[in-house]
Order: sequence, then structure tokens, then C-alpha cells
Amino acid sequence: MIKLPPIHIGKLSLLLAILVWLALLFVNLVRLVGLLNQMDSGFAIEFSWILQILFFITVYGFYNYSITKNSQGDFLNLIWRGASTGLFAVATFLIMDLFISSLGESKLARDPFLHVFFYHIRFGLITIFLISTSLLWQHLILYQKTKRVVKQWQAFEIAMLVGMFLVFFSGNDSEYPFFFGMALLGILALILSTNLKWIPYLTFKEKWKSLLFLAIIISTVSFLLWYTFSIEKDQNYPVNLTWNLFLISLFWFVLVYAVLSFLVTLFNLPTSSVFEQKLTEAINFQRLSQSIQPEENEEQVLDILMDSCMSASYADAAWLSMKSKDTPERTINERFIDATTREEINDLIQQDKALQGWDSDKLTDNLKPISIRIHHPSFESVLFVPLVINKSVIGKIVLCKEVRDGFNKEMLNIISTFGRQACIAVENHRLLNQAILNERYQEELKIAQRVQKSLLPAKLDHNQFFDISAYSNAADEVGGDYYDTYKLDEDRYVLIIGDVSGKGTSAAFHMSQMKGIFHSLIQLNLSPSEFMIKANAALSKCLERNHFITASVFIIDTSQQTICHSRAGHVPTLFHQEAENKSAYLEIDGLGLGILRNKQYENHVVEKTFAYQPGDVLVMFTDGIVEAKNDKSIQFGYERIRSLLEVNQKLSPQEIQTKIIDSLHSFVGGDRVIDDDYSLMVVKFTQSIKES
Repeated sequence: MIKLPPIHIGKLSLLLAILVWLALLFVNLVRLVGLLNQMDSGFAIEFSWILQILFFITVYGFYNYSITKNSQGDFLNLIWRGASTGLFAVATFLIMDLFISSLGESKLARDPFLHVFFYHIRFGLITIFLISTSLLWQHLILYQKTKRVVKQWQAFEIAMLVGMFLVFFSGNDSEYPFFFGMALLGILALILSTNLKWIPYLTFKEKWKSLLFLAIIISTVSFLLWYTFSIEKDQNYPVNLTWNLFLISLFWFVLVYAVLSFLVTLFNLPTSSVFEQKLTEAINFQRLSQSIQPEENEEQVLDILMDSCMSASYADAAWLSMKSKDTPERTINERFIDATTREEINDLIQQDKALQGWDSDKLTDNLKPISIRIHHPSFESVLFVPLVINKSVIGKIVLCKEVRDGFNKEMLNIISTFGRQACIAVENHRLLNQAILNERYQEELKIAQRVQKSLLPAKLDHNQFFDISAYSNAADEVGGDYYDTYKLDEDRYVLIIGDVSGKGTSAAFHMSQMKGIFHSLIQLNLSPSEFMIKANAALSKCLERNHFITASVFIIDTSQQTICHSRAGHVPTLFHQEAENKSAYLEIDGLGLGILRNKQYENHVVEKTFAYQPGDVLVMFTDGIVEAKNDKSIQFGYERIRSLLEVNQKLSPQEIQTKIIDSLHSFVGGDRVIDDDYSLMVVKFTQSIKES
């Protein structure tokens, strides 16, 4: 299958326009030959009109495609295209006239073929200028278009298309259809010419340039009109191509829109600076609103604020001071002013009664920019702009002007808005950074939580003569509760449960110290009391003064069926004796580790050994369980734990643990949070050596 090359509409339209123009020139030259020789040329006048209409359509197609493709919304560029086309047309007209004039009274100067050729060139240039400029006007008219404006332009285009073919009905005679069409197209052109919404968007400099370009277009249209309907009025050509409703209407449309645009732009010049200032203020406000990215810092936000305030007030100098609770006021930014002048102005400011107590924290709710007069060789008026965050003054901007009363109400309003927006941006920036920092802390706490969980034993040491289960939960991400086991030999096992004063990261840190001390000392085959004495000595060197650790240590000897126990200020341990079917708390005294940090601690260490029987249960826990409160501020207490054990003592250690924890949460309430860390260890003796 043959693949056809892509069709370029612009190039095709241009080629067709050139061919149609050449055909029109050829037909009219042949008609001129017939007139000179008084013979029929063989071409009816309608044929020239058809070629003329085709030329209009192809030129329209080329410029419509070209302008639409290259239009970027640049108003000056659009107007310049029209002006440059007009300048080229006028220059060509003048060159042809100079050429004819240079021939003098020669035969060539009176040659009709040369005049017809030049006439067709002028017709082509007029058509190109008028159609291209009209299409440029279309893009300006349809800027910020509405449905109504689009329909008006479509009606104008349809009327212009009909105007092309009016020549077939009225010829070149001045008949009523021609004047009616002219009036209709003139009214439509006038209505369209009132759409000048693009002019306010020009800057002051752009408006001056547009005035120059529009003046060129107006001059060009005027010259072409004068030349066409004055200089060439009495010329006798085979066909009058310029006296055409389509071209005359375009003359009118191009001229009217250019004149109205020129006048409106001229009248807008005095207010251009105001519109530009408002636009600058809007852009600055947007910059302040968007200056809260994580990579931005407060200095960058305040730089934007300084630029915005100076631009809005036309200030000649300025500086910005910041302060906080921890640091005195300091100048962090200054523009067009030196330190000496700034100190001189500060001294003058201190003498002004209007500013006494101006930045007091009691007045921050109604704190607004304030303008004062000063007597200084360089400046005569000063404006203070407060920077307030959360009812606290964090700084101020001082704007200085060389003229007296240089700050009006409009300036104060926009600068006050800038100041509030900048404070919001700074506060958002701080909150954003704090959120990022908190997120990092959360990640670090998660790591600490995983580390702490790894400090608790994954497997509890025991043999076939007893079972053990343990559970721990931290009130925060990390906590200070600790439990562990250690196997001394086949028959002896050490159990420890502890609680660091306080909670959170500091408690978790001390808990890790306790684990290290436990594993270091217990391998020395110490008794519980000896362990407590040496642990107290070790912890006294690393614990903070306001911290201590409570602990209970047990050595279970399954060969002797005995438990050796020592307590360091920890909550009592619950012991259930199956033979007597009763539960009681072990009565043994002891002082917390780290409370006494000298030899006197040994006097407070007590050790006790007692026997156990199969079926007996040992329940160790921390004070987080006992002191847990419900919505009526009633504690869970020791008796509830004892009652739960007596009811469930036949169950396995894991089941007893579950019963106690479930009862604890039910007592506190499903939605309430337990305020402290809590841990639990349950040991149940299953059989004796004699039974085995």
C-alpha cells in the first residue's frame, strides 16, 4: 500500500494563493489584450470574480493556520506582525511609484501591461495586510472569550463570506445591496471592536510599544485607503478588484479596532503603574503563600516579605528584627541602610510615645502596622510592621521613607496582609519541620521499641518440674518493666522481675542497664541477697539521682523444692499453696535499688527461703497492674489479683496470665488506657522429683 506524505496545510494554502493570484493576473492581462485590440478575450468577468474569491479564501486559510499555530498569547507580537506587514505593503507601494516616476515620459511609463501588473501586486498586498491583520484582531478579541463574543465573531465571518459573493449580484455598481451589506458589516465590526480585555494585562512599557505599533497600523490603513480610493480612482483597469464589499469592510474593521485599541491603551497609561503594583502585590502574596516547602527556611520567607513590603510601600530603606524568649532582639536583614543610621533611627523611635509598649504581648491581638514621623537627615517617616505568631511578637519590619507621611492607608492594608501571610508561612514552616522531626522521633521510638522487646527473653528457662509464662506492656512506645530468667544448672533457675521509676525512654534505658547487671552478676552464683547488694552498688554509679529500680529475685531449686527470695522495694509476690487452697503475699522487706548508695544498703536486704509443693503457683507482677484505675478512679488492687488466682489456680500459667490481663482491661474499661507499664510472670510447679 502506498503511503502518502503528510499534507502541510500552511504550505498548501500559500501555494494555492500564489497560483490563484498568477491565474488572476493572467486572465486580466488577456482581457487587457482584448480591450486594446477591440476583440473578445474569451474570459467572462465572472471568471475574474471567482479567482478573486479563491484568492481571498486561500490567503485566509494560510494566515489562519500560521497565526493559530504560532500564537503564544503574546499581544505585542501579534500587533507587531500586523504593523510589519503594513510597513512592507506601504514600502512596496512607494517603491513601485518611485519606479514609475523614474521612467519619466517614456513609453514604458505609459505601458498598460506594467500598470496592470503593479495593480495586481497592490491588490495582493492589500488583501494580505487586511486579512492577516483581521485574523490578528480575532485572537485579541477572543482573549478571555465568552459564548456571546464567539457567536458575534462567527456571525461576522459568515457575513464577510456572503460579502465576497455579493459582486455576482451587484457587480461593481453602487446599488442598495452593497450599501446594506456595508452597513451590516460595519455594525458587526464596531461591536467586535469593543472587546479590548487584553489591554489591562499590558505593562506600562508594553503599552507604549503597542501604541507605536497601533499607530503604524492606523497610518498604514489610512495610506492604503487614500491610495486605493484616491490615486487609483480614475485608473482604467480591465477589472476593478479593490472596489469590493469584502475588502472595504476589512478596511473599516482593521481601522476601527486599531483606533479604539490605540485610544483605550492611551487612556490606560496613567493607571498602568497602579495595575502593575496590584499585580506585583498579588504575585508577592502568592510567593509568600507558597514559601512553606520543607527545603525553604524562615530567612527565605522573610526575604520575600521584605521585598514585598518595600515594593508595596515604595520604601527607601528597611530592616527586619527577630526575637524569641531565649534570645534578645537582633537584626537579621537590612536594605539600603547602614548600622549607624539604623541606630540613630532606633534612638528617635524610642522617644516616640505612640510606640511605647507597642509590641507588648498584652496587645498582640490588635497589633497593627503603625506609621510615625521622625526628624532625621535621611528619612522623615517610618512604618513598623509587627510579626505575630500565636499571640507572641517574634519580630518586626521597619520601613523608612525620605518623605513625610509617606505611608498611606492602602499601603498599610496590603503590608498588614503581607505580614500576616508571612507569619502563617513561618508558623507552617515551623510546624512542618516539627512534624518531620516528630516523625523521625517516632521512627526512632519504633526502633527503640524493637530493641527493648529484644531485651526481654524470647524463651523462659525452666525444666519439667515447673511451667512459666510472662507478659509485659509499655504505657509509651518504650517502658521500664523488666523480667528475665537464667539457668544456673539442671536444678536451679533464677527469676527476676523489676520496675524502673518513671516511664518512657529514660526508664527503658535504665531497664537495659538492669539487664546487663543481672546477666553479669547472676553468673557469679550469688544468693538473692548478695545479688541485691552488688546490683545496688553497680546501679548507684550509673543511675541518675532521681531514679531507682525495684526488683524481686527468686532462685528455684527443683531438687530441693525450695524457693530462695529477696525483694528490693518491689510489690509483694503472690504465692498460692494448693495443699491449703489459699493464696497469700510473701511477707519480706527490702529497699529499692539506687535509693541508698552506700554500705548502709546491706542493712535493708532480706532473704527468705521457703518450700513449695506440686500445684503451687507463684505470681509476680509490677505496680502498673495493682495501681491501674477505672473511670471512678478505683484501683485494681491486690485483692482482685488474689481472688483471680484462687479461682483459676487449676489452669496453666498461660491461662492464669490471660485471665488476669483480661480482667485488668475489663476493669479499667475497653477504651481507657492504662497509665503505667505493667508486667506479669506466672510460675506453676507441676511435679516433684519423687513423682518423676
